[in-house]
Amino acid sequence: MINRRETLKGMAAGTTAAAVFSIVPSYVVGASKTEKPPSEKLNIAGIGIGGMGKGNLRGCRSENIVALCDVDSNYAGNVFKAYPKAAQYTDYRVMLEKQKDIDAVVIATPDHTHAVITMDAIQAGHHIYCQKPLTHTVHEARMITEAARKSKVQTQMGNQGHSSGAIRMVREWVQSGSIGDVKEVHAWTDRPDKGPWYANFAARDLPKDHPPAPDHLNWDLWLGPAKDRKFHPAYHPFKWRSWLDFGTGALGDMGCHILDPACWALDLMNPSSITAEVKHHKPELADIAHPIASTVTYEFPQRGKLCPMKLVWHDGVYTVPRPKMLEEGRKLPASGAIIYGEKETIMHGSHGAGGARIIPEERMKSFVSPAETIPRVKGGHVGDWLRACKDGNPASSNFADYGGQLTEMVLLGVAAQRTPGVKLNWNADKFEFDNKNANEFLHTPYRKGWSLG
Repeated sequence: MINRRETLKGMAAGTTAAAVFSIVPSYVVGASKTEKPPSEKLNIAGIGIGGMGKGNLRGCRSENIVALCDVDSNYAGNVFKAYPKAAQYTDYRVMLEKQKDIDAVVIATPDHTHAVITMDAIQAGHHIYCQKPLTHTVHEARMITEAARKSKVQTQMGNQGHSSGAIRMVREWVQSGSIGDVKEVHAWTDRPDKGPWYANFAARDLPKDHPPAPDHLNWDLWLGPAKDRKFHPAYHPFKWRSWLDFGTGALGDMGCHILDPACWALDLMNPSSITAEVKHHKPELADIAHPIASTVTYEFPQRGKLCPMKLVWHDGVYTVPRPKMLEEGRKLPASGAIIYGEKETIMHGSHGAGGARIIPEERMKSFVSPAETIPRVKGGHVGDWLRACKDGNPASSNFADYGGQLTEMVLLGVAAQRTPGVKLNWNADKFEFDNKNANEFLHTPYRKGWSLG
C-alpha cells in the first residue's frame, strides 16, 4: 500500500497522478471552497522559526503544520503557541528521524547552519524552502546545487522577489533587446550602515566576557558546524549576520535580493574575475567580522549573444555613482540597482526589481514594453513552492536551476572581500581562484561531529 508521503513525493518527481493516487476534489468530500480536504494538504515542518521562519510558516497556513524546531524556546515561543498541534523539537536531526509524516520543511536558521540542515532534508526526501542566502560558503552552494539536481524533491530559496511580476518584466526588457546591450550594472544597499542587525557595530569587538547561555537556548546546537566558542549576546539573537563564522555580511544578506534581477536578466552566474575593496572599523576585525562597507566588482565574459560586462556592488558608506540621466533632485532608493543599456537605462529597488522604471521618467513615458513572454507566478513565493511540491513543476528560485547558482555567485564576492585589492580570476569548472589564499575562503571547516552529507 502506498502511503500519503510517498505519493506526494512520487507526484513531485513527475509520476503521473493517475498512476498512484488521485487527489480527492473538494466537492467530493464536501469541503468548503476555503477549506482544503486533508488529502490535498502537505505536512510542513519548520526549522528555525523565531525570525523569518515565522513569516514563511504563515505562508504555509493553508497546509498542515505538523512539527516545529528551534534551539531557543523563548525566541520561538510565540510561534510554538501559534501551532499547538505541532510537535515541538530542539534538535532538527531528532525531528527528521522521529517525525515520519513530514512532506516538506521550511528552514530559516542563521546562515551558517543552512547547508547542513538542507542537505539532511534532501537526503531524507523532503521538499525544502530555505531562506537566502541558501548557504554560508561557496563550497556549500555548489554541493547543495548538485545534491538538489540529483534529488527528486522540490526546492525554493527565500529570495521572494524572484516570484514578482517586476523581475519578469525586467528580464523581458533586457532579453528582447529593448534596452540594448548592457555592459555595466551598479547595485547597492545602505546596509550594514543602516541595517538593524549591524546596530552599534562600529563599537563592537570580539566579546571578551562570557555570560552563561540562558536555559532556554541550546548553544551547542545553535553553533552547529561553526567552531566552538562560548555564548555571548553579541551573536544571538539576530546579531549573528555581522560575524564571519555565522553570517555573510551585507553582500550575502542582500545580494540574493538586489542582484537577482540583473543576474537573471543577463545570465550572470559564472564571473571571470572579482575584485573587492573593503573598509573595517578596526584592522583586527577583518579576521572575525564582515566589512562595514565594500565595493565588489564582478567581470563576466561573453554569454551567448550577451556582451562582456561588469557588475559593481556597493554597500555601507561607499558612494554609488549617480546616473547622469537621473533627474535632478530624484533620490536613489536605499537599496537597488542601475542597469545601463545602450538604448535605455533601468533603475529598480530591492527584492525583485521593485519599482523598476526606465530613467529619466520622460524616457519611461515613451518606452514601448515588449510583449509578456514569461508566465507570472500566482500565490507568491512560498505559494509557488507549495504548488511545486504538489504538481512537480519546479519553483521559480529552485536550488538546482537557479537559487544555488545565484548563491554561489553572490558568495564568491563575499569570499573575495577576504582578499581585498587583489583581482581574483575564477575558474568555475575547476572551482578555484588563481590565488591560493583566496581559495581558503571558499569554505569554512566544520567542527567535529558535523558534515555535509
